[in-house]
Amino acid sequence: MEIYSDLKARHRAERANYPHNLTLRVHRSLSWLNNAEQQRNNDSDSAFIFYWIAFNAAYGFDVDSEYRHGEKQSFRDFLTKIVALDSEQQLEKLVWQKFSGPIRVLLDNQYVFQPFWDFHNQRIDETEWTEKFKTAKAAAHTAMTNRSTEKVLAIVCDRLYTLRNQLIHGGATWQSAANRDAMRDCTEVMACLVPTVIGIMMDHPNTLWGAPIYPIVD
Repeated sequence: MEIYSDLKARHRAERANYPHNLTLRVHRSLSWLNNAEQQRNNDSDSAFIFYWIAFNAAYGFDVDSEYRHGEKQSFRDFLTKIVALDSEQQLEKLVWQKFSGPIRVLLDNQYVFQPFWDFHNQRIDETEWTEKFKTAKAAAHTAMTNRSTEKVLAIVCDRLYTLRNQLIHGGATWQSAANRDAMRDCTEVMACLVPTVIGIMMDHPNTLWGAPIYPIVD
């Protein structure tokens, strides 16, 4: 897995041959990855946020309003594309070798499962959230049994997205003792997932990555 310094050096060496959209995506994503790596050992909350912004810089794109179907679906579609392009099976190695333990723990953690919070915000009742949790865990177990890297990553990213929302929308206290294990595990997953994704994008410069949502305007 390439980390920031390796990816930055590679980007400088190769960017003249990249389409503009990919160059801009990678440049922006790497800038946030750099900050995430600097914060990782001292401030996992900030590191996680920076990793997510780096991830968002990689996958975010603009489409006509009638085709917009939400950010969660956008990164699911992006993951499908990335997994299909991952000829060296880097993501598979992350899921099944490096992070199989933390991923299993994360999938059993109710605090990063959105329906749990929907119940506590009185949007659904207790029976509904527990049934959804049971169903989600069964789906995750099936995906892991079948070694479906794409499905496992999609489920994991759903959990990561819940934690992202907690932090971005002020639903958590900075460096709170609450749910630190999940914070640590999620940050570690992002620390490996994001640079791997950037590397795969750079491996396939001629793939249509789409225009970034906010282009550079003179």
